[in-house]
Amino acid sequence: MTDQPDEYTPPEVWTWDAESGGRFASINRPIAGATHDKALQVGKHPFQLYSLATPNGVKVTVMFEELLAAGHAGAEYDAWLINIGEGDQFGSGFVAVNPNSKIPALMDHTTSPPTRVFESGAILLHLAEKFGAFLPSDPAKRPEMLSWLFWQMGSAPYLGGGFGHFYAYAPTKMEYPINRFAMETKRQLDVLDRQLAEHTYVSGEDYTIADMAIWAWYGQLVLGRLYSAATFLEVESYTNVMRWAKAIDARPAVQRGRMVNRAFGEPETQLHERHEASDFDTRTQDKIGEAAE
Repeated sequence: MTDQPDEYTPPEVWTWDAESGGRFASINRPIAGATHDKALQVGKHPFQLYSLATPNGVKVTVMFEELLAAGHAGAEYDAWLINIGEGDQFGSGFVAVNPNSKIPALMDHTTSPPTRVFESGAILLHLAEKFGAFLPSDPAKRPEMLSWLFWQMGSAPYLGGGFGHFYAYAPTKMEYPINRFAMETKRQLDVLDRQLAEHTYVSGEDYTIADMAIWAWYGQLVLGRLYSAATFLEVESYTNVMRWAKAIDARPAVQRGRMVNRAFGEPETQLHERHEASDFDTRTQDKIGEAAE
């Protein structure tokens, strides 16, 4: 029989214990707004992205790289690193773009005045509509794609904030929340596996922004890149998800998109800022380190 922790009785009124948040205690708080004044940098390209290569950030950098690979020269972008571990997301400039203080956030300078777009799904849809790319041309297929895009937006918090937090980041391992969210994560993987048994991509036979959004979370999960949980979740058993995840991972634009705003991992995989296509060859952290020697 597993020992159970002491039962917790919630107080009548909740109060914030700033020391109880585990790995992210220093950046989590129950109020919104800026903590300090800091203007955002602005480059020369039509789109200014402020992000970090978490799954939500990867969705958007993959989209930009896919657009450029497809010949949409107007999709050139500057990508600026927002280090959430250091609280960059609470700077006044970033909060002006995203009042929710979460990455990614985008300023679209193709409009006057520039248009802010926040929430990764909204950014994907904004770019897809602007360039007429990676969304179904047949209006009858559009609702299916949108349904899967919003499925990801609604489901991933159970994977990240639920399973990922309690399995990998919480200050103590607790059986109940790990079991609860592992069960839900595996249910979601089964949903995807059944869908991908009948389709090449998530919403049909065409690669869309729904695939980009879902792959950033669930594809990277089954490829062993999130939470060191692949064995625990028996991801190899989801054979259709594995097939799909590997196919998308092999796309050159996806490989580039994963590198942008990446501030962890091997130095050759980290491109902290992206301003030109040539940066992938000259500005990764291994190249910068060599130049400094």
